[in-house]
Amino acid sequence: MQEAQAALHVCVDPGVLPQLVADAEGELHLNTRPTSPLPYAEELRDRELAVLRLLPTDLTQREIGEQLYVSFNTVKTHTKSIFRKLDVSTRSDAIVRARGLGLL
Repeated sequence: MQEAQAALHVCVDPGVLPQLVADAEGELHLNTRPTSPLPYAEELRDRELAVLRLLPTDLTQREIGEQLYVSFNTVKTHTKSIFRKLDVSTRSDAIVRARGLGLL
């Protein structure tokens, strides 16, 4: 795979080759870090990131809303969106996934 990566660097216009190499690395479990923070989901918005950064704390969703000057319902909406985008279902899973993706 290192040879494939080296070949990519000398290509003037690699086209879809980088994605094919990344896919092959993924299939072989050689890819140690994702090519983008959220490889299969849409990016988190700024306010979602702000909520995400407070999830590892002991703050409740209501307290997170107070910290960010938004309503409890807004925090719930952002949290649901974060869970969907990170493909998780719990706060602790979101924290683990976000840390793994370098978002925290």
